[in-house]
Amino acid sequence: MNTANINAYFKMTKPNIALSVLITTVWGFYFAKGGIHDWSLLIWTLLGTALSCGGSSVLNQYLERDVDAIMQRTKNRPIPTGLISPNNALYFGIILVLLGVFTLMIKVNLLTAFLCLLTAFLYVLVYTPMKRLSWLNTTIGAIPGALPTLGGWAAASNSVEPGAWILFFIMFTWQHPHFFAISWMFKEDYKKAGFKMLPCVYPEGRFTFAQMMAFCFACIGFSLMPAMIGMSGKIYFWGALLLGIFLLIPIWKFRKDYSIVSARKVMAASIIYLPLLLFFIILDVIL
Repeated sequence: MNTANINAYFKMTKPNIALSVLITTVWGFYFAKGGIHDWSLLIWTLLGTALSCGGSSVLNQYLERDVDAIMQRTKNRPIPTGLISPNNALYFGIILVLLGVFTLMIKVNLLTAFLCLLTAFLYVLVYTPMKRLSWLNTTIGAIPGALPTLGGWAAASNSVEPGAWILFFIMFTWQHPHFFAISWMFKEDYKKAGFKMLPCVYPEGRFTFAQMMAFCFACIGFSLMPAMIGMSGKIYFWGALLLGIFLLIPIWKFRKDYSIVSARKVMAASIIYLPLLLFFIILDVIL
């Protein structure tokens, strides 16, 4: 196997998405016990999660290989360009998911392994086909997108307590403005591929803006709850509030012109939001 093929396989795992998943997994792991008390357990959790996440991304591209070849933003992916055959992608994705699940089952606990398998199932076999059926696919897809927080919590405590669900809903609500912004940026591509994304179904922009605003306010509310129930302190509270406002501002500006540039600013703010929220958690502990 040459270097180009190795890079192609790695690219199919969508490392940028995997990184955000690992951040939220650490988030759940940390909050479960009020700190990281077992680094070995965390490393095994992250390894299993990363393998399963990468495999899910590969299987997503296997199922969407026909439309990936049509869309401008995805036509250069490894399967459409012929760098990797569909069969090899299928086997690679299945192996990664199973390796991840078995790693978590053996080195972490059964609950975390189950949540990991559930995440892969919902992402690959529910969310992926839903994109061709209904604009609610974003909400459906936000469920597996938020489950890694529960996985991180379960890894540390072998349970899923109320605090874990608060983290789940922070992630669940955050994903909506993030992915609605991406959908707006590439709505013509999605429309050409036959995806029923929200901006394709309601192209005038008002409904997309309303959804972004509603879920952003919900995200702010859920993000403040850890401080309200004693999971974190004042530094986190004010940091989370400021970050919520930081995310809200470009969404509000989006309504002025409904432009791709404005949507890109919403997406950029949402990407910055997550690591900074984790930073305020750490800062809250240090100070």
